[in-house]
Amino acid sequence: MSRKKERRQKTILEQLSITPTMRVGRLAETLEVTTETIRRDLEELAGQGLIARTYGGAMLRQPMEPALSERHKELVEERAAIGRAAAPLLAGARVIMMGSGATTTQIARRIALEMNEVTVIAHSVSVAAALSVNPSIQVVMAPGVYHAGEGALHGAQTVRFLSDYSADWSVTGASAMSPLGPSDALIEAGDVYATMLRQSARHMVVADHSKFDRMATARYSDWGEIDVLVSDARPQGPLGRALQLAGVGVRLAVL
Repeated sequence: MSRKKERRQKTILEQLSITPTMRVGRLAETLEVTTETIRRDLEELAGQGLIARTYGGAMLRQPMEPALSERHKELVEERAAIGRAAAPLLAGARVIMMGSGATTTQIARRIALEMNEVTVIAHSVSVAAALSVNPSIQVVMAPGVYHAGEGALHGAQTVRFLSDYSADWSVTGASAMSPLGPSDALIEAGDVYATMLRQSARHMVVADHSKFDRMATARYSDWGEIDVLVSDARPQGPLGRALQLAGVGVRLAVL
């Protein structure tokens, strides 16, 4: 690779880190090159897994997430606030399916404090542990292949198990959120979340602002299937417009 191309592609990544979703024309104008040059650069960067191509542009790919034990230490106040905002929306539910993650664990803690006589179907050890402090909550644990980094069970057995149940709500996190929908870094988790959505009457996504305008490996839904997003900030730009067009309610957490 020539130094000129290397500098240009580095600049593209820097621009996307500031404005996570950019059009080809805007990048060409900023770098003072042709749109054909930018398209070739974007194809190369996408081939390296650094960005994701979008219609007429590109966005940054979400980097691989750290293990759940590390994520529990990050954005603690934001995730706790999301938990406080999300739990009241579940009032009246008798059966809830919950995905794994640091944010869903915070919501499980709020459910344990605020709800009684509810059944929660989970595949996450930390979610089950958070719920266990309330003896009136029945926790149904899905079987499957244990993923140590995520502290959750995945695989065909998990999906088959969930397919035998129905729920009032599904509550899932996301490694990334783009205008196309929420996605997860783990393909196996994406399969589990997609199944939870199919088996639930209403669907909630919970994620902090660091997941906005990013794309991860496994998109498990489009926004038309989601009823509400609970976050610590309101999405803007293409993501915000996609949520509005899909009729997704946005509930903001108060820090």
